[in-house]
Amino acid sequence: MFDQLKNLKNLAGMMGNMGDMKEKFEQMQAELARVEVDAEAGAGAVRVTVNGKFEMKRIQIDPSMVATLAGEGSEADKEMIEELIVSATNAAIVKAQEQIREQMSEMTGGMNIPGLDGLLGN
Repeated sequence: MFDQLKNLKNLAGMMGNMGDMKEKFEQMQAELARVEVDAEAGAGAVRVTVNGKFEMKRIQIDPSMVATLAGEGSEADKEMIEELIVSATNAAIVKAQEQIREQMSEMTGGMNIPGLDGLLGN
């Protein structure tokens, strides 16, 4: 019960600072495009970079994977590489979501505000 009262007090304080919160939130949104996280799959065979807006910025494929496709790569090799790309991309998105969640938590003082998770694609 005391936690709920503490949250209400925090909420009241935040409501008084809505202008500041809005400005901080807008700044955070602008910074998201600059945040970049990397993830890899297949022990580094595929590396993907996404930004804080969940846009893929780069993909790096190990040259040996390219050689496999350029040579006599089988359909199974092609499918494996496609799966690695998907896996690395999804892992990078999860990392970006975690980083954004941490920033939001700092901005809100650790208070869980309904609807903010929607900004993370959850």
